[in-house]
Amino acid sequence: MTPKQENYRHLGQTMIRKFAARNMEAFYTDTKEEALKKVLELIPEGSSVAYGGSMTLKETGIFDAVKNGNYDFIERETAKTPEEKRQMMARQMMADYFLMSTNAFTADGELVNIDGNGNRVCFLIQGPAHVIIVAGMNKFTVSIEDAFRRIHNVASPANCVRLGCKTPCAVTGVCGDCHPNTICCQEVITRHSRHDGRIKIVLVGEDLGY
Repeated sequence: MTPKQENYRHLGQTMIRKFAARNMEAFYTDTKEEALKKVLELIPEGSSVAYGGSMTLKETGIFDAVKNGNYDFIERETAKTPEEKRQMMARQMMADYFLMSTNAFTADGELVNIDGNGNRVCFLIQGPAHVIIVAGMNKFTVSIEDAFRRIHNVASPANCVRLGCKTPCAVTGVCGDCHPNTICCQEVITRHSRHDGRIKIVLVGEDLGY
């Protein structure tokens, strides 16, 4: 185990306690393979499962495992027309489980996210019975302010390049505080989960996602 991996493990144990104080149950895994196993342990077969866009879920293999497993996988990309998209949103809202990552988490145990359409953060806030968040330890930040700096200057530029968005950050690599075509529309800080057992966080001792 490298010093970085050992530090991630120590930090992960600290974060488990911090999240617990905010009524969110967290688990620490050393690798993305262990994270995949833990997520599948948390979802009973036959459950309906929705998801938010996430490179972390792709990199861990969770998307493929759930899609090909014994679950009612709500595949949002299959909706083509505006009416189909509305119906898909309703199915996602009523899902047993919602899978996502987080743009950042703080040393005090807050989750910090920025969304374009808001379809990811809305289901974190309300709707699906359970939310499972998978996050690499590279998403750790000291404070909420640092979390927003990370999102604006690390996650958003990379996502804009991936999505082909014509934003200043896609060209310069740093936030341009733009408005036309921006993907930074909704800012959500989750400081506490009001519902026991609803939000679970699987931390991974690797650098995953953006």
